[in-house]
Amino acid sequence: MERERIDQQKLRPGVRVVIRAFDDIPEHMFEIDEVYEDCVGGYSLNGPLAGEYGEPEFALILRIVD
Repeated sequence: MERERIDQQKLRPGVRVVIRAFDDIPEHMFEIDEVYEDCVGGYSLNGPLAGEYGEPEFALILRIVD
């Protein structure tokens, strides 16, 4: 089953997304501060990285939170 592709036009500051699990980090919510050419910058809202700044690649975004 192929994962749904995220519409990058909808990614902008203030938008919340779900980041898929990677390494030892579980799936978590993330709020975008900036959008770059190949990733987004912002802060994790929950999980072990809560409050931490990160720049996850677009491929790590599972879905946009309404």
